[in-house]
Amino acid sequence: MSEAWIIDAARTPRGVGKVGKGALADVHPQRILSTVLKALAERNNLNTADVDDVLAGCGTQAGKQGSCIARMSALDAGYDFLAPGMSLDRFCGSGLTAVNLAAMGVMSGMQQLVVAGGVESMSHASTLQPIPFMDVGNLDLRKRIPQPHQGICGDLIATLEGFSRDDVDRLALESQRRADIAIREGRFKRALIPVYKSDGTLALDHDEFPRPQTTLEGLSQLKPAFQALYEREMDELGTTYSQLVRQAYPDIKINHVHHAGNSSGVVDGAGAVIIASPEYARAHGLKPRARIRSLATVGDSPTLMLNAPVPAARKALALAGMSIQGH
Repeated sequence: MSEAWIIDAARTPRGVGKVGKGALADVHPQRILSTVLKALAERNNLNTADVDDVLAGCGTQAGKQGSCIARMSALDAGYDFLAPGMSLDRFCGSGLTAVNLAAMGVMSGMQQLVVAGGVESMSHASTLQPIPFMDVGNLDLRKRIPQPHQGICGDLIATLEGFSRDDVDRLALESQRRADIAIREGRFKRALIPVYKSDGTLALDHDEFPRPQTTLEGLSQLKPAFQALYEREMDELGTTYSQLVRQAYPDIKINHVHHAGNSSGVVDGAGAVIIASPEYARAHGLKPRARIRSLATVGDSPTLMLNAPVPAARKALALAGMSIQGH
């Protein structure tokens, strides 16, 4: 089996994903992604006619993010018409899945050069009609496999695993501290690509989301984000997320520990990598930054939703002949 090399990686700054507030909220999602695609091609002197595919994960493929955003963004970036595109949706794992598929194509020998990543304009997604349930109204599925809101799943896992509000607040504070250090030391400088508006003016050249001024006291004052949502009726049948949780955990009393300060961010942005075979890279003078040894995708409990990275990581390590203890 051939190897897959990561030649380069780039991303846009993360804009606050809120209409009227975020710097990227008025930038078309295709342009957000094409900014990254164009930068990768230009700074690596890619012949885009050689690109076997452009793969883009996107979790909300509707409105401005519909119509195969991968292909549209490649065209917007000036790629050769021969470079195809494919968009895919695996929820929050969409971008990573795009990279995995690119690696699979190269490692199989069927492809030599693939650009893969993801894009999401959460500010745009907020303008679309919300769908409250993962089953999209499939009541037969709902009776067998309840699937609550993702934020409530986070609170449910914290309750089951014994993580307190203080635990998750301290983790959030440490994350902000590390982000601040990385930004001040310029560790993201190589990867960060400024985004410009259609008129050529700068939209964003730095991450809007990090908050280095965060304190543990400030976090402790924030209200839980999903507590009010837990008992709210979400459809014409009066279905609540608490009902779905109690289908699987009838005696559970959830400790709502997550809030805006310790949850994953609502942002706009895009990122991508160049994946190439060693043969193509050597022939075109491309130097690798990393080698992909293995990859894995694993599902887990739909009611908990967020735990699958654990078995996936274990499987990927096993495939690579590695272990958590040994590395």
